[in-house]
Amino acid sequence: MRKVLFCLMAMMGVLTLSAQSDGIRQSQSIYDFTVKDDAGKDVSLAEYKGKVLLIVNTATRCGFTPQYKELETLYEKYAKDGFEILDFPCNQFGEQAPGTIQEIHQFCTINFNINFPQFDKIEVNGANEHPLYTFLKAQKGFGGFDTNDQRGKLMDDMLRKRDADYDKKSDIKWNFTKFLVSRDGSILKRYEPTEKISDIEADMLMEVNPVLSNMMARRSIRKYLDKPVEHEKLEAVALAGINAPSAMNRQNWAVRIIEDQKLMADVKGQTRNAPNLICVCAPADGRFDLDAGLMGENMMLAAQTLGLGTCIQTGPIRFLTTDEKAKAFRDSLDIPEGYKLLYVISIGYPDEQPAAKPRDASKVKYIL
Repeated sequence: MRKVLFCLMAMMGVLTLSAQSDGIRQSQSIYDFTVKDDAGKDVSLAEYKGKVLLIVNTATRCGFTPQYKELETLYEKYAKDGFEILDFPCNQFGEQAPGTIQEIHQFCTINFNINFPQFDKIEVNGANEHPLYTFLKAQKGFGGFDTNDQRGKLMDDMLRKRDADYDKKSDIKWNFTKFLVSRDGSILKRYEPTEKISDIEADMLMEVNPVLSNMMARRSIRKYLDKPVEHEKLEAVALAGINAPSAMNRQNWAVRIIEDQKLMADVKGQTRNAPNLICVCAPADGRFDLDAGLMGENMMLAAQTLGLGTCIQTGPIRFLTTDEKAKAFRDSLDIPEGYKLLYVISIGYPDEQPAAKPRDASKVKYIL
């Protein structure tokens, strides 16, 4: 009986910890946390709203300490674009960050000429870990070391000797673990200390560059507010579309943007219930489908910059081109002879914020 009771209590403990972790994940934002700077003053991370952040736990006597130089180079390149590095020295890994924060700051200034902000020493694991790191680890757990890399294999071997199941825990594994944070406070990625700064820079560029960050932020929206898009915004989207590249600048496309709410009502349910619809037509022989596709991408990215959501669809084409219920809608399009309705784009103000779906980077290979 005592054994059963003990098991039940253990299970309750696990559930409680899981619930707490879920609570951290769901109810908190990175901007809710306060940290102490190198002078011991409280700093709210809300001061960094709208900036791209790289949060890193550091040490001054570690094999990875030379990364300070690489981090400072990164900071100098992108600080003007709204990029900040938040440095938290930590003495938990081999006691490689001894001394006071003032001594640490002096060391980093003399040896690496750092200009990014350093904060007071903290713990990142265990009973006394800073709540910021509890949050960060709940958002992005340990993803493993690249054991094909020599340094990654050394780290894996060292940590596995200490704990055979070390990789199943979200704990920070060593100095110079990094978290990339988007301008809206989303925790995008966690980097282990063996990962190349050049790889981090590539990810960071997608956030600090406004064009690239717009591409990364676009999602397929399937729920919209009951609010038609203003005509001037639809015009801007169309202008972006017709400025897409096309073969020999032939511009073999025809675009129809539906603002008539009665026509939209006729096709409700087929177009994600969006308040407006963009219909893209191309020659029926299919030779210029690529051009029309490039046009659609331009329009969707333009819509994203204007605070609009989009979803490209081919599914409704059969209904729109053959169903009697869509006849008035179909007749209004006035599709040029020899053209076909290739796809439609639902467009409107988003009523959802879907998360990004994973992308397979292994599909890309660089031929050197």
